[in-house]
Amino acid sequence: MSSRIAAVDVGNDAIKAIFGKLESELYIPNVIAKDIEDRPVIGIEELDEKNPLEGIHIRVHSPALQDNNAIYRVGNLATKSDNPAELDLGSSKSEEDQTLVMLFAALALDAAKQGNNDKFKKVNNVVEANYTLGTGLPLREVKEGKDVGYRSKLLGSVHQVEFLITPKYQGMKVNIKFDEVKVYPEGFAAYINLVMDNDLNIINRELIDRRILIQDIGGLSTDIAVIKNRKVDDDKAQGFNLGVAEALESIREEIRKKHGVELDSRRDVVEIITKKNDRNHIMVRGSRTSVHDIIDRILGELAKKQYRHLRNVWQKNSQTEICYFVGGGSIVLKDYLKTLNQNFDGYNIDFFEDERESVWMMANAYYKLISDFNRRNSKEQHQSQQKKKEQRSGAVK
Repeated sequence: MSSRIAAVDVGNDAIKAIFGKLESELYIPNVIAKDIEDRPVIGIEELDEKNPLEGIHIRVHSPALQDNNAIYRVGNLATKSDNPAELDLGSSKSEEDQTLVMLFAALALDAAKQGNNDKFKKVNNVVEANYTLGTGLPLREVKEGKDVGYRSKLLGSVHQVEFLITPKYQGMKVNIKFDEVKVYPEGFAAYINLVMDNDLNIINRELIDRRILIQDIGGLSTDIAVIKNRKVDDDKAQGFNLGVAEALESIREEIRKKHGVELDSRRDVVEIITKKNDRNHIMVRGSRTSVHDIIDRILGELAKKQYRHLRNVWQKNSQTEICYFVGGGSIVLKDYLKTLNQNFDGYNIDFFEDERESVWMMANAYYKLISDFNRRNSKEQHQSQQKKKEQRSGAVK
């Protein structure tokens, strides 16, 4: 059985995954909700005409989980639940069941796709799926050595996802095995994505030997990677328990108190902040209403804290030439950070104007790294087999 490449970024806001030879990708909101096996569905007869991503309903069995064999709604379906769970402030991505549930769900959705029937063995609605996985953890967790435990949880076990009332895949089971798992520090991955293409050829030569900061603002944490001599300086790189999730929750709560409007999740708040038309407006009893004052105050305060971290790290690395802001949080805070920088220190900072590029940066980087590992590994195996053949041939003579 062949091993399929998977590059998966389990972001605090959403999971982004790239598969195979760039032929397939998935984007799923990082929200789960405990559920029952027979969830009620209106129009069960039309279930298979719907998009599976709108109705991910699964049972997950894995020795890596603390709560084994539990049933979940995942992604968009979970946001409509009464008990949606998003990752909490202060939690470690490597130690949360939610991270693994999202990872397994994404891989199972890829394995179950009809177009992938030739890639995996399938008998009686059970798919045997082998993956070579590239993923990552926040710098802080890697520095604490948590990547080792996370990797060992995934390797050496079979992780099963059973699709319950999910469009197109109802009744299917996917057994997931990992042939290899590479866990990369997120800051280093961002650097790789900046300077190299999918074949790890250098595309931004002017960045190669520069001293760079990469400030990755996520939902629950912020990493500032210090790049020097083409490597992350482990001693100077820093991670902080400061992301945009808490600010989004505060905005959600204030909108509820002031306007009586219940937003389902943090994702709804992000959409209000980033949408192209009617940004920072909501509908209140059918009337278009501005929530600009609430958003401005809360995000302005968060931007000040993020800018303070930038200033402190830059002072300790005074020969830094540029700082790149990446991650979903940087999109939300971009305008506030630019204004602060103009009014105060005037550091050389840059953002990715292409929002998609910023959001998919980690997944793209993991893809580049795991593809390169796979190429080198295949080459070594081929050379080893050739050597054995030559030795056998010599022995026969």
